[in-house]
Amino acid sequence: MGYLLFIILITLIISLLLSKVKFGWAKIFRAVILVFSISLFTYWFIKKSSIGVVQNAVALQLINKLPQPLDFYVLNINNNKNDALEVMHLGKIRPEYYRVEYLKMTNSDEYWIIGYLGKKNAVYFSQHSVPNKNIDQMIEVQNYINQSVKLSGIAKKEIEAYNQENTKLGVLITLNLLLLFLNLSLFVRKK
Repeated sequence: MGYLLFIILITLIISLLLSKVKFGWAKIFRAVILVFSISLFTYWFIKKSSIGVVQNAVALQLINKLPQPLDFYVLNINNNKNDALEVMHLGKIRPEYYRVEYLKMTNSDEYWIIGYLGKKNAVYFSQHSVPNKNIDQMIEVQNYINQSVKLSGIAKKEIEAYNQENTKLGVLITLNLLLLFLNLSLFVRKK
């Protein structure tokens, strides 16, 4: 997604520069870029806004029983060597609240849960196996525990890489939407 967003950013910059050109091909190029960009972002927003129910998935219900809200991540351990760890952000869960996530466990039989208090302070880590993929999982976090220091270190590195990638995507999406708005306003303005 990052490469596609970068290509769209470059084409939107070119389209913005072509707003001063009076030739017919420049207006056609700008119109095509605008239609493509708007349709791509519309598809992306609808896809991200839809409910994440996955076919043949295990439902994980995570309940926070601790007195403080924690920021939880789930790492799905895949048996494929290409995607060894798949990171999902569950979000900040308040005390006595829960969150449900659907884990695609076709290539996996294990997942890790890590909880953060603040931005860098990992206070909870647990490792869970899924022997039966037909039974949904319910995890209650009742204490601050780190089951494995070595595995929690690996999880922290993966989560930092995941957060950095999301930050880059956020900057690219913001710039693209800004340039898309500028191009659209320049395209439909009347002289």
